[in-house]
Amino acid sequence: MLIREATAEDWPAIWPFFHEIVAAGETFTYPLDLGESDARSWWFLKSPNRTIVAVDDDGTILGTAKMNNNHMGNGAHIASASYMVDPKRSGQGVGRALCVHTLEWARSSGFRAMQFNAVVETNTYAVRLYRALGFEILGTLPEGFNHPNQGFVGLHIMYRPL
Repeated sequence: MLIREATAEDWPAIWPFFHEIVAAGETFTYPLDLGESDARSWWFLKSPNRTIVAVDDDGTILGTAKMNNNHMGNGAHIASASYMVDPKRSGQGVGRALCVHTLEWARSSGFRAMQFNAVVETNTYAVRLYRALGFEILGTLPEGFNHPNQGFVGLHIMYRPL
């Protein structure tokens, strides 16, 4: 698996699984009816922030991530990231590879920590992965997320020093 910078030419391959994940309403706080144009502008970040893709040997996009400073000004030393893995590729280590890559980027870019602001507590795969990579749950906003099947569930704030 190769992880590289995302390009505008990658968007047509990202959009179908991006749209599927967002429309399912189980893991992101994005509007369920998020349109393609808005989605693209929200996901493709301007430098020094980055958007990346994981691709297989054939060049097929397996997943994507965006990484950025979590806040501006005096809070700009904390990084954040978001990940989307094509559901057809789940369980193949794509999410782990993307997360490790973003942690390395944050460390080499001089960030002091990485924080995730809204990890849905029922997204057990993500929570387990982040914990395995050294993140801790700082707190949970009770009923902060309206899950389509499980109702109101918590949103974790997760943190890892670099």
